[in-house]
Amino acid sequence: MSKILVGIFTVALCFTLGYTLQCYKCEIGFWDLCFTSKTTCAANQQCFIGRGKTAGVIKVRMSGCLDIAECNKTTDVSFPSGSNTSIYQMTKTCCDTDLCNTAAPLANTHTLTFAIASLASLLLTKVLV
Repeated sequence: MSKILVGIFTVALCFTLGYTLQCYKCEIGFWDLCFTSKTTCAANQQCFIGRGKTAGVIKVRMSGCLDIAECNKTTDVSFPSGSNTSIYQMTKTCCDTDLCNTAAPLANTHTLTFAIASLASLLLTKVLV
């Protein structure tokens, strides 16, 4: 019985470790209007949604994949790039589930999903053995 449990946990862990995120991508949008497509993130990235305001009036939005080290930060966007003229500030907030960057990020659900799958496997093993 313990061999079955170890096998089930190993398979579940492999699915969790080999997982890549799918996110919505929007280069730039205004207010909440943004032309989006789906994209797949690299292993060291999470989905993000960026929100900012230019001239204190126009809401700017972007989304896509972002390196984890850059998550949950506010940056100044300048034009031309590298100049001291700040056009707007962008706050990029990350989330780590598929297609999670359409609204405010939710709490981490990978752990909950893994726990439910583990519990279901345990119950199924008890029924079969």
